[in-house]
Amino acid sequence: MCHEARVDRAHADAGAREVTPRMLASGGGRIVNISINHSTMQRAGFVPYGPSRAGSEALSRIMAADLRGTGVTVNLLLPGGATVTGMLPPDVATEGHGFLSPAVMGPPIVWLACDDAAGVQDERIVAAEFEQWLRDWESRQ
Repeated sequence: MCHEARVDRAHADAGAREVTPRMLASGGGRIVNISINHSTMQRAGFVPYGPSRAGSEALSRIMAADLRGTGVTVNLLLPGGATVTGMLPPDVATEGHGFLSPAVMGPPIVWLACDDAAGVQDERIVAAEFEQWLRDWESRQ
């Protein structure tokens, strides 16, 4: 495994080991891990980034299963497309030209932290489609 993938996974593992016991001791908490589109995980030339994100997503799914019923929820949130971040060259990435603003992540992450989301566990939420996801989720409750 290359250095970047080890670092990416090590940060996720270390963060989980650090915060999860505290959340369990306090009776609950929210873990929201950031993911990427499956096509990006598998895209040619995206080694080590794609596989490292796939590993982090697998970790999130396992944590969600292990923590089910404890009051600690684990969910995945991804933007839903190419986003204006440091991953894109500044001369290429401008909002409104097929790229998402990082602000697209705001509403779903705030909602996931609120009491209304207490029962949401092991979901993979696409931020750009959050309003529809929320309507669908509410209709299933």
